[in-house]
Formats: sequence, C-alpha cells, structure tokens
Amino acid sequence: MDVKVNTMAGDESGTISLDDAIFGLEPRDDILYRVVRWQRAKKQQGTHKALQRSEISRTGAKMYRQKGTGRARHSSARAPQFRGGGKAHGPVVRSHAHDLPKKVRALGLKHALSAKAKSDSLIVIDELKVSEAKTKALLGSFDKLGISDALFIGGSEVDQGFARAASNIPHVDVLPVQGINVYDILRRGKLVLSRAAVEALEERFK
Repeated sequence: MDVKVNTMAGDESGTISLDDAIFGLEPRDDILYRVVRWQRAKKQQGTHKALQRSEISRTGAKMYRQKGTGRARHSSARAPQFRGGGKAHGPVVRSHAHDLPKKVRALGLKHALSAKAKSDSLIVIDELKVSEAKTKALLGSFDKLGISDALFIGGSEVDQGFARAASNIPHVDVLPVQGINVYDILRRGKLVLSRAAVEALEERFK
C-alpha cells in the first residue's frame, strides 16, 4: 500500500510503501474490543471501598436482651440491616487487571492501524518538527493538513518543541513510537505517523 508523505507545511514529500501485513488487514471489532478492555481494566485504580461490619467503629455490646422483648434476636449494631452498620458485600480495594496474550495485543495494534488506513484517517508526515515551538504556528500547519483531532506518533524521541507547542491544543496527543497503543489510536479521529514511526513499527512486527 502506497501512501503520500506530507511535510508539516502541507506540501507533498514523496510516497511511502506500507506493509499490508500491518496496515492492510480487515479490522476485527472483537479483537479491538478485547485489547481496549484490557487496557482500560489495567488502568483502573480499583480504590473503591465500603466498610464491612468488622470495620465499623461501634459498641460491641448486645443491643438488648435475647428473650422476652417480643422483638427479633440481634447481637451487634454493626450488622448491615441497621443504620450506621457495615455494608454487606460492598466493594473492596482490588486490581481489575486481567491477562491478555501477547499475540492478541500485537494483533490488536495491527488491526487498529489497519482500521485507520482503511478509513483514510492515516496521515504520514516526513518528520514531526517545527522551526519554532509556538502553538499558533502549529495550528496553522494543522489547518493546512486538515487536522483537528489526532494522535501524533513520532520516532523513538519526540521533538520537544513540537510536543510543547501541541500540548496546548485540545484533542491532540503526542507520543513516541514506544507508547503507541490501541486505545489512544481509536479515541482520536486521525492517526499521524512520522517516517521514523512507520519504520519502527515495521521493524517491530518483522
């Protein structure tokens, strides 16, 4: 698959051939769903907590005598049925992470890249660099490229001037190629790869 390469100024800078084994697959929603669910579950803090009856600070004395009152037999005021008592089967601090095979994770990334390529939402830039680290200048370049909601993937190191200028722009994320992931690809409208990022991805899946 041949894709044209643009510069940050909006000019054409030749073409690049993309590997069909990475960018030319038929996207599968089930694989993308599994990978995104794995990512989101791993990121979830899991710090939700409710007090159990053993954690309630209340008197341990029996509420009233066992017999002769005509009422139900109760022992502790910490029981869940009482106001101020513990929560029955409430949430506890835990990890929501679950396992996902490496092959499925790798396949999910390929399918996410292929989904962007198939929907014409993939843009290749010669290099993600700016002459001056100014947000206004970068917005002008984005207008020429037709970009308003995008994930930018640079090489092993992202140009700091570009990253600083883009950090003030809403709906724009910038990551090095090591940080590319399915969730961030799918949550943005367009995927913008540098030449270095394309080469690194093809080397990674070789």
